Amino acid sequence: MGFTSKEKLFSWQWFKALFLILAGTFIMAVAFVYFISPYKLAPGGTYGIAIVLHHLFNWPTGFVALAIDIPLLLIGLKVLGPRFGWKTVVGVIALSQFVTLLMWIQGDVPLVPDDALLSSIFGGVILGAGLGLVLRAKATTGGSDIIAMILSKYTRLPMGQLLIYIDSAIVLVGLAAFNAWEIPLYSWIVIFITGKVIDLVVDGVSYDKSLLIVSEKHDEIRDKLINDLKRGGTFLDAEGMYNGKKKKVIFTVVNRRELAILKDYVHQIDPNAFITVNEAREILGEGFKSLKSSIEKDSL
Repeated sequence: MGFTSKEKLFSWQWFKALFLILAGTFIMAVAFVYFISPYKLAPGGTYGIAIVLHHLFNWPTGFVALAIDIPLLLIGLKVLGPRFGWKTVVGVIALSQFVTLLMWIQGDVPLVPDDALLSSIFGGVILGAGLGLVLRAKATTGGSDIIAMILSKYTRLPMGQLLIYIDSAIVLVGLAAFNAWEIPLYSWIVIFITGKVIDLVVDGVSYDKSLLIVSEKHDEIRDKLINDLKRGGTFLDAEGMYNGKKKKVIFTVVNRRELAILKDYVHQIDPNAFITVNEAREILGEGFKSLKSSIEKDSL
């Protein structure tokens, strides 16, 4: 999971990455200051620890998180090598400064008073949107990401699994500090929603479905796809596992409206057909998103 910089200094891609990082960290700061911190929630990462210390000792959240992130960055550079680049450094510093600025403006007053659940939901949505923009720029905001990378190197455990362990441990720090079970429960709501929104921001929203259709009426289904739905597909040669009979499997991609039409048609001509439907998070090629545009998006 490297985040090395490939942009030429002051190029369009460089400015675009910088904008995404600054916009993303500002949005994250809004989530922390207006929704998460006032209710003492600790949704993992260095900011989860910083929020706990802020409410225990009145230490400034932004500077505490920065004080934790800088040593982690230095350790990460030593252990992992130069995997972060300028973008992660900018992300770490920008988030700290935005949190400090907004804390000075807002203090510990929540935007939505006396509603921790609503604040947890919208805090997770806004935090995920901001972090998704930062990740789109191939950057991170430090914290538990770096710890997970280091532990992954020595334990060989998957990064995602380690992040869950680390963030869960930080959530439990909030429970130990404030002795209130609602704090970790709301914090886990924030973590869950944040992860879902990050996926939407990074991967985008797709209404396309990929289908595998096993049917004796494969020629009729092909004609329906090509002539009526104006979709293509691929015939795959297959063999039945039970009786060894040769079969034709249709692989195709359709949107939700076309899926409803196709399922109804297949049911009419072959009630015994076998269909699997999967979410297609990204479709590249003719009739869908171009491969070139996807590469340009990922080349940040």
